[in-house]
Amino acid sequence: MEEFRRTYSRLCKESGAEPQETVLQQMHQLPQGRLDLATQSLTVDTCRALGKLLQKEALLTELVLSDCMLSEEGAVLLLQGLCVNTIVRFLDLKGNNLRASGAEALAKLLRQNKSIQSLTLEWNSLGTWEEAFAAFCGALAANGALRQLDLRNNQISHKGAEELALALKSNTSLQQLDFPPDLRWNHIGLLGGRALVNCLPSNRTLWKLELAGNSIPGDILRAVEQAMDHNQDRQTAFRESQARAHVLSKEVRHLREEKSKQFLDLMETIDRQREEMVRSSKASAARVGQLQEALNERHSIINALKAKLQMAEAALALSEQKAQDLGELLATTEQEQRSLAQRQAKEHRLEQQEAAERESKLRRDLSAANEKNLLLQNQVDELERKVKSQQDQLFLTRQELTNTAAELKMRAVQAEERLELEKKRSRQSLEDAEHLRFKEVEHMTRHLEESERAMQERVQRLEAVRLSLEEQRLAHLEEKLRLLAQARDEAQSACLQQKQVVADAQARASQLGRQVEGLTRRLEELQQELSNKDQEKAAEVTRVRLELQEQNGRLQAELTAQEALKEKAAALERQLKVIASDHREALLDRESENASLREKLRLKQAEIARIRDEEAQRASFLQNAVLAYVQGSPLRTLSPQK
Repeated sequence: MEEFRRTYSRLCKESGAEPQETVLQQMHQLPQGRLDLATQSLTVDTCRALGKLLQKEALLTELVLSDCMLSEEGAVLLLQGLCVNTIVRFLDLKGNNLRASGAEALAKLLRQNKSIQSLTLEWNSLGTWEEAFAAFCGALAANGALRQLDLRNNQISHKGAEELALALKSNTSLQQLDFPPDLRWNHIGLLGGRALVNCLPSNRTLWKLELAGNSIPGDILRAVEQAMDHNQDRQTAFRESQARAHVLSKEVRHLREEKSKQFLDLMETIDRQREEMVRSSKASAARVGQLQEALNERHSIINALKAKLQMAEAALALSEQKAQDLGELLATTEQEQRSLAQRQAKEHRLEQQEAAERESKLRRDLSAANEKNLLLQNQVDELERKVKSQQDQLFLTRQELTNTAAELKMRAVQAEERLELEKKRSRQSLEDAEHLRFKEVEHMTRHLEESERAMQERVQRLEAVRLSLEEQRLAHLEEKLRLLAQARDEAQSACLQQKQVVADAQARASQLGRQVEGLTRRLEELQQELSNKDQEKAAEVTRVRLELQEQNGRLQAELTAQEALKEKAAALERQLKVIASDHREALLDRESENASLREKLRLKQAEIARIRDEEAQRASFLQNAVLAYVQGSPLRTLSPQK
């Protein structure tokens, strides 16, 4: 690290600037492989020197530049130096208020650098400029080395969230982050949340996405959590299948080892048998040699006996008997040798058969193990398909349940509306018919009363005429009688007309009664139809209830399977609470740190104001001294007065 300090000082002096003492002190205290300049106010010259130094330095793996109040130019110079660096693995730029130029420089860094695995960009302003952040997201999509990304408190809008969703969709390394991407405390909102939800189906490996504090509705957060749960379940199933495949591969490897071991044992047994056969053949050869020697000896004896044959016939007979005995012994010896060779060949064939049987048995065991492996693999695939089909069936069942409930509600509302409409119509028609009949009866009654009053008046007039006729002369009686007959005929015709009118009214009243009866029957039919519809509705409701009960049974079976997932969710919630408490503590620490930084800034500003006052005083003193010098110089006496 001392060489690092000397190089930094030399680069600063070459650029015409003095190295910062605080930076030199931090470099002196740092461990090997780590450069921590947090909370140090780095100037542009220092950033330029560090950028040049990072282009050549091959010792640093960790670079911490959090809360360094980097300017746009200084950040660009530092990041340009990191573009060609291949050693740095962890980069922390938290709290530097990076904006458009910083986002573009980070985009260039992510496109060129292939070694940075962890990038912390908390408490910056990368999302304020959409075009620059879009370039950053494009570079993020093309980067293949990043494993950890922190974008908290970067003012990312919904447009930035859409660009980030495209990056998550196309980048394969971001799909396998060791730690989840942190996007908390931004301005993603509803549209950005939807964009992130839409990108999640194509990302099957991302297991967690931090989106707290982004004004995202709860249903979108639940959709994100559901997608993350699906990915976790998929990864769990994949890990289980990998574990099973690993176990099966271990078993196959063990079987192969056992097979090779048995084969080696068999080869050793065959070698031992071969050695035994060689030893036995050597022993038989030695025995045959011994027998041959004995035979040679017998031949020498026979020759000696033949030489003595002429000397004694008795000795000759004895020698012939001995020769015959020796021949029999030789025959028995040869027969024993042949039987021994046959027995050894038979034992060798038996051992070969046993070895072949063992080899066939081992092959059968290996084929059975392979079949078992294939069967287990098929079972794994079948289980994955069943899980997928059950998830699809659960989704379809929920959708069908909601559609069925909505359709039943709509049917019930339509039936009730039709019933109310038919009731209103029948009631209105009955009221209209009753009102019309009442009006007609009242009209006929009034007409009859008027006709009766007219008849009574006419009778009274006729009575008056009769009284007047009795007083008149008898000559006018016939005329009066004729007039009365005419009046009577007119009255009779009027009565007949009135009777016809009454009959017509009665016929109309009967017709109205029949209409009322028809309307009553229609009302009864409507009530019957309504009761039939109620029965159909009840049957439909019972059928739907049975279907819902069956579906509830299936859902209950699936819910029992999802209780483990709920427990996982509870554990994750507890972890989230712990993380939230840690975050609150971190926020409190950050607030206290900000307060201390504000105090330092205030002290710096006071010091700057004091220095400015001192410089102003010095300038005024210098001006006064110059004026005094000019006023007291002899040249002023020679110069004309202005």
